[in-house]
Amino acid sequence: MTANRQDAWSHEDDLLLADTVLRHIREGSTQLAAFEEVAEALSRTSAACGFRWNSTIRKKYTAEVNMAKKKRTVLKKEKAKSESSFVLQQEEEKPAETLQQVHQTTSDQTLDLEAVIDYLQSMKEKQVAAYEASVLKAENEKLKEQLEKVEKEKSVITQDYRSLLEIMDRARKLTNHTLLEKSL
Repeated sequence: MTANRQDAWSHEDDLLLADTVLRHIREGSTQLAAFEEVAEALSRTSAACGFRWNSTIRKKYTAEVNMAKKKRTVLKKEKAKSESSFVLQQEEEKPAETLQQVHQTTSDQTLDLEAVIDYLQSMKEKQVAAYEASVLKAENEKLKEQLEKVEKEKSVITQDYRSLLEIMDRARKLTNHTLLEKSL
């Protein structure tokens, strides 16, 4: 008979985690924020939610993750277009001298914005890597404890086995000695 763990993930928990992470990806938020939201809803740690996502669920939702990322980029482009059309509207109202300044400022801001985006993406990757490293470290510690426990049990069993062999050896010698005495 197989016993279910009380803290096992249900199908509904997995769906909540997947939906929340996908929503955060679509909206341009981080997966860590999604893990924290789900952790609060399920009374789990965000680390547990992240581990569940990375170890099991993400593989099942690869296509959905890609679609969410595409939708996020489309939304960003639409937002950028609406902002640029606003800037163009304002540019039409300005004299030609200021128009060049606006073009220069906009291109500088675009470069700065790209640098910020690159920096944030690299920080996000570092944060995810650090999170995964902490999860792996915790799992490693747990496995070390289990190994230590098994080694102790093995040592006890080995000692018991040796004691049993010694008892059997003594009994054999005693039996042989008793048989020799009877034959004399």
